Amino acid sequence: MTRYIQMSDKHFIFTRTLQPTAPCIGHIHILHGMAEHSGRYLKFAQTLTAAGYAVTMHDHRGHGETAAYNGTLGFFGEHNGFERVVKDVHEIITLLHKQFADVPLILFGHSMGSFITRRYIQLYGDEADRVILCGTGNVTAFHAVGNLLARALAKGLGKETESQLLNQLSFGSFNRQFPNPKTAYDWLTSVQQEVQKYIDDPYCGFIPTNQFFVDLTTGFTTLNRKKEIAKARKDLPILLISGSKDPVGEQGLGVYTVAEQFAAAGIQDVTVYLFENKRHEILNEDNQQAVFQVLLRWLEKYDTN
Repeated sequence: MTRYIQMSDKHFIFTRTLQPTAPCIGHIHILHGMAEHSGRYLKFAQTLTAAGYAVTMHDHRGHGETAAYNGTLGFFGEHNGFERVVKDVHEIITLLHKQFADVPLILFGHSMGSFITRRYIQLYGDEADRVILCGTGNVTAFHAVGNLLARALAKGLGKETESQLLNQLSFGSFNRQFPNPKTAYDWLTSVQQEVQKYIDDPYCGFIPTNQFFVDLTTGFTTLNRKKEIAKARKDLPILLISGSKDPVGEQGLGVYTVAEQFAAAGIQDVTVYLFENKRHEILNEDNQQAVFQVLLRWLEKYDTN
């Protein structure tokens, strides 16, 4: 089922709900990544529903059907957009989880969605029972410098102007570790058919705006502060799962850095799982079914307790 839900600021967000074929054992809300949309997760969602999980997801502001209905691709808002997107997640889950209130709530965030999830558990952590961070990464000084540059470009060239420069600085180096790339998006997955699907999708691979990069880097630097990380609930089970060749996670180093930040903040149940030689979109890699099974086993560990 799909529908638009109106947020507290009157913006409409496109949502999807998939009901399980078996008795419902949990509710998983999926948060997609940057320059893509929730429709790319339907196969994964169907695997989850077959295992007994209800699945909901939505297209963030500036993405997918949400942008097509009442927004601009690659634009969160005039200001403070990252926090607004996190608030969207809270408002959507508050509404959608009512029909699954007697089962655990699990958040699954991929890439940008994983950073949104990390901020969510700092602000609304008591609402989630488990968290899966897929394709996440470390926040570095690069993001602080990028924030200054993005602010200058937004002021000088306009907030809603596409930022070729910042897009190139963000992703231009990601293909370098892969020999003889055929496209600019080979870093996503080793499966060329999946790369081509991404290229052919009108809601994927667009150039975000200057203000988008302002909001994104502001959000990243905020969620990376020790005092913010410490706000997450200490007994919240967190799984970090990525490909060992994922440039977003610095080939695993950035993923472990995030896990160490959680541990240093006193979070007691943190697991890291890296798939050897796999790239950024592990859900679309050639071992897709193995990835699904690892995720299901981790979920089942808590369902059987």
